[in-house]
Amino acid sequence: MRHPFCHPLLPDAIQVLERGWLSSNNIVFAADEVPTVVDTGYVTHADTTLTLLQQALTGRPLGRILNTHLHSDHAGGNAMLTAHFGCETWIPPGDAALVDTWDEDRLSYRRTGQQCPPFRHDALLQPHSVVSLGGEDWTVLPAMGHDHAMVMLWCERLGLLISADALWQKGFGVIFPELEGIPGFAEQAATLDLIGQLQPSVVIPGHGAPFGEHDGAVSAALAAARSRIQWLSEEPRRNADNALKVLLAFKLLEAQRMTLDELAALVQASFDGNPAMRDLYPADPQGIAAFMADELVRVRAATRDGEAVVAP
Repeated sequence: MRHPFCHPLLPDAIQVLERGWLSSNNIVFAADEVPTVVDTGYVTHADTTLTLLQQALTGRPLGRILNTHLHSDHAGGNAMLTAHFGCETWIPPGDAALVDTWDEDRLSYRRTGQQCPPFRHDALLQPHSVVSLGGEDWTVLPAMGHDHAMVMLWCERLGLLISADALWQKGFGVIFPELEGIPGFAEQAATLDLIGQLQPSVVIPGHGAPFGEHDGAVSAALAAARSRIQWLSEEPRRNADNALKVLLAFKLLEAQRMTLDELAALVQASFDGNPAMRDLYPADPQGIAAFMADELVRVRAATRDGEAVVAP
């Protein structure tokens, strides 16, 4: 009997715990000799993550965490799960030194106003190495663009790609390197080209449901993503505007209610940590926060209550 977390596009050995914001999906390989989860969600969802994992593992202890990258919505459950299960944590090598010293500034947690309890790592997911998951070989592939340290996992025999935030059915993650003055648009385009060359039959994204090529969804997602990266690269302010809206919406979902002053403080923190973003805007965090609050209301990501915005 298939487990309720199994997906019709996937083998029974792979369970996808599809999460809503604030958490990334958790991809579980419960029957492995070393039961493994790929990505662990956000810290405020840690109790739910543990409950869902225990259901997926059906009593077996988690033995290993693999992180596609270390953004807080993908690694925020690491500390709790390692404390509970005593499991190993494997991370991409690009951020290993930052984890060793726990540099919250360079790991992006401080400037985004997001939480991620400190965790250790036991091994590295070296690009082009192979890991065993669900009885299959998965190749670790670099996935620059959204986060230059990010990796994807590719099972050639099954045609399955764990794409993290490089490709969703509707888009991809914010191109954060560009906000620091580091090229990222061309790198994201190259990652999309790599995915196109792989020709996956099914993509398991970092957010949202798995989608397949049986109905053309993978090709459609790639075409839309290529169009979007071209549109973003034509005017960098578009990427910065998107980043601010995403960061503010994320924090609002966590806090549930924020004043305009609190939003302005988050805008200022984003500017302080992202010099290229700061150069794109006037020195008016309060005005920008008010504008972004109106944008969140316009797209129904928030409602207004006087001088505060409230999560829907």
